[in-house]
Amino acid sequence: MVKPFSLLVKPASADCNLRCQYCFYIDKSLLYPETHIHRMPDDVLERMISTYMATEQPVYSFGWQGGEPTLMGVKFFEKVVSLQQRYGRSGAKVSNGLQTNATLIDDELAALLAQYNFLVGVSLDGPEELHDHYRRTAGGQGTHRMVLKGIECLRKNRVEFNILTLVNAKNAGQGRGIYQYLKDMGCFYHQYIPCVEFDEKGNPMPYTVAGEEWGRFLCEIFDEWIKSDVYRVSVRIFDSILNFLVDGIYTTCHLAGNCCQYFVVEYNGDIYPCDFFVTRQFKLGNVMEDSWEELQNSPTYVEFGKQKAEWNSECQRCRWLYLCSGDCLKHRLYGGGNSSKLSWLCAGWKKFFEHSMPYFKQLALKVLKERERAGIIAKTGRYELFPEKRLGRNDPCFCGSGKKYKKCHGNVDVSDAS
Repeated sequence: MVKPFSLLVKPASADCNLRCQYCFYIDKSLLYPETHIHRMPDDVLERMISTYMATEQPVYSFGWQGGEPTLMGVKFFEKVVSLQQRYGRSGAKVSNGLQTNATLIDDELAALLAQYNFLVGVSLDGPEELHDHYRRTAGGQGTHRMVLKGIECLRKNRVEFNILTLVNAKNAGQGRGIYQYLKDMGCFYHQYIPCVEFDEKGNPMPYTVAGEEWGRFLCEIFDEWIKSDVYRVSVRIFDSILNFLVDGIYTTCHLAGNCCQYFVVEYNGDIYPCDFFVTRQFKLGNVMEDSWEELQNSPTYVEFGKQKAEWNSECQRCRWLYLCSGDCLKHRLYGGGNSSKLSWLCAGWKKFFEHSMPYFKQLALKVLKERERAGIIAKTGRYELFPEKRLGRNDPCFCGSGKKYKKCHGNVDVSDAS
């Protein structure tokens, strides 16, 4: 039986019209040297959609990324919607997300995105001097003005969008300014992602954000958010933490205890467990040859997922483990390290949790009281702030690691987490 999963699709592989200095995906084109232009063929697209929508899913979730997925053109996305309609059963819920640099957005594409309720993520690293430092064209030109033009096109066509800001060595010290800049632009849905890349020897690349810098950045934007924006601005990492405290449900994969959340589908149908691990070593199969059940049960996928819960003794003693689950594997496996290595961002996460958790706890209690007053019962049926407390020692851990609770998050004392 197939477990719920989503798809992260790379229809143009690593192809992109920009050359952002910190891009981790651009080199993936070396996996497919047979052609310089990579575009998903019609038969691969149809096979992917038809087989996915033949599985039982609460929501059929498609994330279209790259590279730059808008290189596929509007006709491709018309085909996507047509195939989803053809193979979707009556009442099926379909979600389409598109992550883009927004420089190729035009009225025709924006109209389609609006018509079929695509949620668009736009990459914007702050004001022009910060954004253009790393995000440039192949000719070295800044892209900030091009992005703003794309955003205006999305707005004109009433496309729902959010902003994805990559927090890097250049902009990490400008958290408060970036947050205010986005608000001044009228953007109230924010994602902040740490830029963490290493060379083959495990040395951080010049644009990598340091752990302490990441923590300070989060603290800065949190302080602005908590003052008056809790009900006005959606910050994905904050929403995810609050959601976990209230319902015990992870909504961002780096917090989960198991990495088997989705599949990456490359332009030719090749399947990988994560877009940070698109390598020959982690290739699981191909959508033209393998079923989703076979892919979920493949030894490579299962073992990959388990690595997330392989913590060292320092992690197991940490009061914040129940929140971060050791952080993203990518931040732990650098330099040939093993999965029990501390995250590169560990110090930053600790700093942020220490700073913010008293406020998050108060917010979570407020949400629960509001639910009670409204007569709404949480999906889990629980009203404790820390849902893991109700588990028996031999129950499967709530985090999804597959371990018993006593061998996983049950080792962590959360009683003083406030």
